[in-house]
Amino acid sequence: MLTRTMVIWCPDWPVRAVIHLEGMPPTAPVAVFAKSKVFACSASARAEGVCRGMRMRDAQARCPELCVFDYDETLDARAFEPVLEAVEVLSPGVQLIRPGTCAVRAKGPSRFYGGERQAAAVLAERLVALGVDDCRIGVADGPFAAEQAARRAEQQDSFVIDKDGSAAFLHDIPIGVLDRPELVSLLLRLGLRTLGALAALAARDVVTRFGDEGAWAHRMATGRDERAVVARRAPPELVRHADFEPPLEQVDPIAFSMRSTAEAFVSALAHEGLVCTAVRIEVRTDDGCESGRTWLHPRWFDPHDLIDRIRWQLQGSPGPASGASAPVSQVRLVPEEVDLLGNHADGLWGGAPDERIHRALSRVQGMVGHEGVISAVLGGGRGTAERQTAVPWGDQLVPAKAPELPWPGSLPAPAPSTVYADPRPAVVVGVGGQPVGVTGRGVLTTEPARFCPTGGDELQPVQAWAGPWPVDERWWDPEQSRRYARFQMVGVDGSAWLLAVENGTWWTEARYD
Repeated sequence: MLTRTMVIWCPDWPVRAVIHLEGMPPTAPVAVFAKSKVFACSASARAEGVCRGMRMRDAQARCPELCVFDYDETLDARAFEPVLEAVEVLSPGVQLIRPGTCAVRAKGPSRFYGGERQAAAVLAERLVALGVDDCRIGVADGPFAAEQAARRAEQQDSFVIDKDGSAAFLHDIPIGVLDRPELVSLLLRLGLRTLGALAALAARDVVTRFGDEGAWAHRMATGRDERAVVARRAPPELVRHADFEPPLEQVDPIAFSMRSTAEAFVSALAHEGLVCTAVRIEVRTDDGCESGRTWLHPRWFDPHDLIDRIRWQLQGSPGPASGASAPVSQVRLVPEEVDLLGNHADGLWGGAPDERIHRALSRVQGMVGHEGVISAVLGGGRGTAERQTAVPWGDQLVPAKAPELPWPGSLPAPAPSTVYADPRPAVVVGVGGQPVGVTGRGVLTTEPARFCPTGGDELQPVQAWAGPWPVDERWWDPEQSRRYARFQMVGVDGSAWLLAVENGTWWTEARYD
């Protein structure tokens, strides 16, 4: 049975979400990229020739002033939540199709407001009052035809397809709207370029040739979309905030006043069977400024962890000694990432050893500060020291340099186990005692025979060596360019070392234990 459906479509929603977050003017040329291709772009960017699916280099060549952002699905959904709430006020039972597009049953609103066009006008007026200056509404039999109708409506207007008229409306629409790339590509090669051409085929033949996906496409093309509008389950209100009147200036009173709010935040999540693994703390000051930061946790946040993060964030804010740029009027706790409580429950015989370690390190971190306890993560780079990135305990372990990129001049495996923070002087000589060097072409002046990795006078024979691995860094910058070479050397005592030479000077970078 076909359901009269009303689809509300807000064009370029990913772009609108970014513009709202960044506080940019609506006319700014903006493009949101996913996998290095344009996922959505603003009207001003399209006027310069930018279109969906275009590569970043081509898009920037068309529009040099283009503002580039990565697609954030979480931001997209969070920004669309007020729109869903506004639609639910006028017509309960809204279904989220994707951020920027939602559907409701048309029967209820049309009866209440005196018709489908009148109901669409009321919805559009409500969204305009909310700040959504471009929303388009389509009404038809089934969600698919209603969405296509919405895409053909004018700004702040509706496009209504009469009952049993969806098949005729869909007849001349290009086959690409099915959003099934492989199936669409095959249909185009077979000469089926419109939905009407697909609908003209016998349903049995389509199922035999294309299977279940072809049967679904045939139902959409013939206007027999029998999918019902499934009302979303309203998410629980998990955000908690505390208002301070009068505003507070010192960090300690703010942290103390947030204890009950932090406990209520954790309790509300536990009531839903959830725990928070990433929280965004938003601070609003008395002068109207807002700031926020997302904090991660290796396990999940409890009230004490939240208080620590609030304290660290305020202490790290620019401003006077109080740690905030102005008196704080509000602090909000927003769960960015949640997980099922059962995935983090203690075992039958107590917590695991790593959980005890985490609790101990968290207590130490609470005493010495956020940067006082760090973890090391291995990333990319040519040198041994530059591959190390120190990350505060609990934050996401993201290296400063991507390890998957090519790093010409980097060392082969295995990596040294002891890396010196400050390279130590070393001595390497040939058979006759002459210093060993490397020419500009990466050729040894003489073969290493004896060396001392600590820079002393006692030289030991070289049992084995490998290299050189020349490194030419920042050759385009005369002031910061460097050219040097690395060697691996093993002494007769069995010790293995990583040495480097630059302009005839040797030093020890690391040791293989």
